[in-house]
Amino acid sequence: MSDDMKAMAGMENMDMAVMQACMDACSACEQACTVCSMQLMDCAPECMNCADMCNTMMRSMMRMQGMTPAVMMAMLDACIAMCQMCMDACMEHADHSEVCRMCAQSCKACMDACMDMKNMMMAAA
Repeated sequence: MSDDMKAMAGMENMDMAVMQACMDACSACEQACTVCSMQLMDCAPECMNCADMCNTMMRSMMRMQGMTPAVMMAMLDACIAMCQMCMDACMEHADHSEVCRMCAQSCKACMDACMDMKNMMMAAA
């Protein structure tokens, strides 16, 4: 962690590996959801909404101004909820659509990474 990042309020106790894993999972989920939405199945709206939420979550973690913990927790909750909705929609097609199955797996991985991030933030508080 750079000295600039350590100087930001709340960042000194953050586990950067957990944060990076969450950003990576959000990025992967955004990509999987975007691809899945192009199939034009009935899960497409959930996929695009999830892609947007994952992108927003990832970008907010990348800001050098640091994080407001309460807002970050709310965003993590929103990302988890959106991934759950998308995963549920894609699981309806997972038996006959490899793309939906992969999208659902990516949503699950993103939910897990966001939960790890929340747990790390609570432990660091």
